[in-house]
Amino acid sequence: MTYPRKHLLAIEGLEPPHIADLLDLAESYALLNRSGKTQRDLLKGRTLINLFFEDSTRTRTSFELAGKRLGADVINMSVSTSSVNKGETLLDTASTLNAMHCDLLVVRHAQSGAPSLLSQKVDAAVINAGDGTHEHPTQALLDALTIRRHKGRLEGLIVAICGDIAHSRVARSNMHLLTTMGSRVRVVGPPTLIPAEAARLGVEVFHDMKAGLAGADVVMMLRLQRERMSGGMVPSAREFFRFYGLDAEKLAFAKPDSIVMHPGPMNRGVEIESAIADHPTRSVIGEQVEMGVACRMAVLDMLSRQLPRNR
Repeated sequence: MTYPRKHLLAIEGLEPPHIADLLDLAESYALLNRSGKTQRDLLKGRTLINLFFEDSTRTRTSFELAGKRLGADVINMSVSTSSVNKGETLLDTASTLNAMHCDLLVVRHAQSGAPSLLSQKVDAAVINAGDGTHEHPTQALLDALTIRRHKGRLEGLIVAICGDIAHSRVARSNMHLLTTMGSRVRVVGPPTLIPAEAARLGVEVFHDMKAGLAGADVVMMLRLQRERMSGGMVPSAREFFRFYGLDAEKLAFAKPDSIVMHPGPMNRGVEIESAIADHPTRSVIGEQVEMGVACRMAVLDMLSRQLPRNR
């Protein structure tokens, strides 16, 4: 089982065998976690730093839990109280991290490309935990694992990704991963929220929810990211829900055994109604969170194998 790179900065460019190996390893960790067992010695003596320049609950916490379950020393750096807010540059931060002899560095940043820049300046293996509107690779991995657990495969599935595609790094990573693994991917949303390059990424574009969801195996809703929008891109929240929010009427156009996903945090009544988000058999949103820990354990495990033992 191999991974061809020192870092995980994006899904784009990964080959199917590498993705499959990560998913298989994550599946083994999902089973281990459910058994109540841990592998406390795998990353013993390793230092994992979570460096989050943007707020996060699910991603940061699951990386912290993943690191601790593997035995790493985990440090959460609070950027709001760090020297970065006092004018320290990313390159200054890289120099500081090198002095700390960090082994694994998880980075979330508002600017696309920031984790890539850090990866060129630090000795640690860098994991992109979301950069601007670029990518969020571990979210795509956990989404794929959740889908595979329910459908048994990724190849040939129809996956509809709906809502704010333009501002979503989750959508981009999922488009790359799912098309690479043989899924038929549709993006569904108003023209203002569909990026111009979507069709070039090998996905089908729909502006009508009922047409986009017709016969879908998986319905993936996205958060409406108003903080990244300029004015006038969407109507009111009420109007957005009317045309693009997921409710029972729209979901009825998907396959009867289709599953519903959302990367969180959810705006209930805007992207999805509560009855669908909390549905006992159709919604797998809670399982996505669980699979997040397993996938991040797999990534930390895989990248640590290439690190020198004595740092």
